[in-house]
Amino acid sequence: MSTIAFDQFALTRIADFARSLSRLHQASRRQLVDDDAIDREFNAVCMSVWGYTTDDFSDELFSVEDHAFLDSLDEAQARIFAAEQGYDLVDDQGMLTDWWGYCWMILAEKRGLLTTENRAAARAAIEEKYLSAPNVIGVIVGR
Repeated sequence: MSTIAFDQFALTRIADFARSLSRLHQASRRQLVDDDAIDREFNAVCMSVWGYTTDDFSDELFSVEDHAFLDSLDEAQARIFAAEQGYDLVDDQGMLTDWWGYCWMILAEKRGLLTTENRAAARAAIEEKYLSAPNVIGVIVGR
């Protein structure tokens, strides 16, 4: 059996960027929290860490093998994968609630998918989807 060691000080600690999101998740255990608020906070974390969100690239850009890999991850595997890429998915209470989404971001970065071209294509696809809905006359995108 081999031992994997990581320099904790060399890892980007995502928890440092996710304090507000972690508080929202904690609050959601006691009261109803709007899913949109959680999505906004998750996106804020992603923007702080990577400068992109999961809305900035298409899932279709990942290979079948990448999808299978992401779908098979458990917390232990995710923690090792993230650390191998330079990220820490743990906070003071344990594994971050949104660890799986962060793994998507980490893999997207590893695959080179976080580009302005992919962002533009993903945004155009989102706008097209909304504009094809009945009674939608425009889409406002804020950043």
